[in-house]
Amino acid sequence: MKTMLFRTGLVACALLAALPPLAAQTFRERLQQAREASRQPAARAPVLPAGARALRDIAYGADPRQRFDVYLPAQPRNAPVILFVHGGGWENGNKDNPGVVENKAAYWLPKGYILVSTNYRMRPDTAPLEQARDVARALAAVQQRAPEWNADRLRVLLMGHSAGAHLAALVGASSTLWREAGATKPRGVVSLDSGALDVPLTMQKPPLPGIYDRAFGRNRGDWIAASPYHQLTRDAVPMLFVCSSRRKDACPQGRAMVEKAKTLGVAMEVLPEDLSHAEVNRLLGTPSGYTDAVDAFVHRQLH
Repeated sequence: MKTMLFRTGLVACALLAALPPLAAQTFRERLQQAREASRQPAARAPVLPAGARALRDIAYGADPRQRFDVYLPAQPRNAPVILFVHGGGWENGNKDNPGVVENKAAYWLPKGYILVSTNYRMRPDTAPLEQARDVARALAAVQQRAPEWNADRLRVLLMGHSAGAHLAALVGASSTLWREAGATKPRGVVSLDSGALDVPLTMQKPPLPGIYDRAFGRNRGDWIAASPYHQLTRDAVPMLFVCSSRRKDACPQGRAMVEKAKTLGVAMEVLPEDLSHAEVNRLLGTPSGYTDAVDAFVHRQLH
């Protein structure tokens, strides 16, 4: 019971944190309000470093949710690109939610990187495998449009948090996804605290939180198709699995990915951090050994 409450509380706490306490509302009402708010654009645009600018809502598909924002440094020159995929349990979240952009932009834009934050279609109508295809489509669009931003189309790295970490890892593991989208191979993946790297393992560990059941359903074939561990091949890209050491599922799944990748000759590593699920995302980019370690991985892949 404690495990179930902890897991289901991760998304709930992150969503509720943005809302002021309202005694007249029930927890369920406040949670639903937070979910709906998380899907909407932020009321205020993220604060960017001096000289930086944003290009918003660039389409990579016909659906209104197939859009990304581009954050450009003051003078991009053959710039590497970080393509970020937001979390939200495969059914909530938005590309400019609190914790997604500001600290990452403040850290990487002055270093000459471009940061792209993408949306994707979500549950209940879009299953995780198709969401990963959206991420691959966004990757292809970023690579195609890179020259417009003075970016290097061959130096793009995927990064994602929570559900977005799962989707980024799935694209990085399965060359089929990025090839079908018309993309070229990304340089790497930074997975920020995913608990769904091995989807069948996650789905068969009782008690199963509703967030996973709603996302992946009950068909084992769907689990395997959407599982980074099971889709991992020799064509996979290098990955860094950041995991909260306060959780029981994230670090072991990251280590299992590393062990399988070794047999395939693909470089992968795990970075445990004593941070909460939300902090793994929100604090990335603030001065810390954690940020330095992620930056070192990013630099190795993009330079």
